[in-house]
Amino acid sequence: MFGGKIGAPELILLLVVIILLFGAKKLPDMARSLGKSARILKSEAKAMKSENKDTTTAASAPPQEETPAPRTIQAAPGDVTSSRPVTEPTDATKR
Repeated sequence: MFGGKIGAPELILLLVVIILLFGAKKLPDMARSLGKSARILKSEAKAMKSENKDTTTAASAPPQEETPAPRTIQAAPGDVTSSRPVTEPTDATKR
């Protein structure tokens, strides 16, 4: 009976039914509320991921003093002959 395909006439009929049920005045508010809910959900999911990442790295590795590797500034991409190491000032407030 139904082919399983939703075409333009079906979508228009569905849109008309939604407008009749909820009213044209409430639809923008509902869409705005849905957008806010989606943003909140996204930010909470991101916070949970970063919190989980922080706890797993803190639990797996004991705190140690980090010695940063010396950085190298290159004159041009791929130009290894003119590169030189850079000494950066250390931050005395971390100790």
